[in-house]
Amino acid sequence: MSISIVLEMPQDVFSALHQSPSEFAGELRLTAAAKWYELGMVSQEKAAEIAGLSRADFIAALARFKVTPFQTTVDALYQDLSNAI
Repeated sequence: MSISIVLEMPQDVFSALHQSPSEFAGELRLTAAAKWYELGMVSQEKAAEIAGLSRADFIAALARFKVTPFQTTVDALYQDLSNAI
């Protein structure tokens, strides 16, 4: 099941961004998904679903936003390394 959300935007937004309304909607979904993933609010799989992309395509798209596909911290990496030794 999917739900539709209606956003009212000034008409000149689309021409300023050189996008059609449907291109803008796709970009908005991807941007939101990338940010929510970056903040750790959603998994990579869920973010890809929100963006309407395959997981592989979502991971590739993260580079545009300079978002790492890895959800970990330096401290967690150090802890993992310490546990492995």
